[in-house]
Amino acid sequence: MDLQDKTAFITGGASGLGLATAKNFVQSGANVFLFDLNAEALEQAAAELGSAAAWHAGDVSDEDAVAAAIGKAKSNFGTIHINVNSAGIGGAARTVGKDGAMPLAKFEHIVRVNLIGTFNVLRLCAEVMQLNEPQTEDQERGVIINVASIAAFDGQTGQAGYAASKGGIVAMTLPIARDLAKRGVRIMTVAPGVFETPLLAAAPDEVKEPLIAITQFPKRLGNPEEFAEEVAHIVRCSYLNGETIRLDAGIRMPAI
Repeated sequence: MDLQDKTAFITGGASGLGLATAKNFVQSGANVFLFDLNAEALEQAAAELGSAAAWHAGDVSDEDAVAAAIGKAKSNFGTIHINVNSAGIGGAARTVGKDGAMPLAKFEHIVRVNLIGTFNVLRLCAEVMQLNEPQTEDQERGVIINVASIAAFDGQTGQAGYAASKGGIVAMTLPIARDLAKRGVRIMTVAPGVFETPLLAAAPDEVKEPLIAITQFPKRLGNPEEFAEEVAHIVRCSYLNGETIRLDAGIRMPAI
């Protein structure tokens, strides 16, 4: 699917990987609708992107908030062709730590935002996409791209909740591809490694350097622009469907 004149609904679009993707898409002629919790950052990002961007603040796990945002996206741009789900949270905690068992509420919150939130958004976007006119000779009507993490495969100590949430995103990719095949909607997942997002950019060198040391090549953190390029490639390559791509320079995380 060509990005020109398409509309993308991007969660986590106010910063990091989501914002880099929005910039890439707008440069390629697409419209972007940004959804995030941070209204101030959303307003700033949309102002930077110009008339091709609109936004709505809310929680991805809130059904009403997402439905309202999708309605606003349709009002602004007519429909949705692409959905990129990059919103997510971390939260390290051992299963049993010095203060006892991990609070169930902590595990549940991580899974609710990362996994349930992702599914909540994609199901509502797919409902809109299925009604689009075919955009390619293959009768393609929409593309969904979810963001997991290498923690889905190499979860470290203290990452049970985070790894479970991202592993769920990986596991649901193929069955959703099968669900949506007759509706002309593809789905892919990207599992990023260690990227230079605002959170990591603020980290000291003693945090970054060991991570860089265990990458294979290139020996550096990933650039958000590289993530955006991969997402744009997935949109354009219609034969990609139902799979997860590790975007990680060959890193394999140790236990700790």
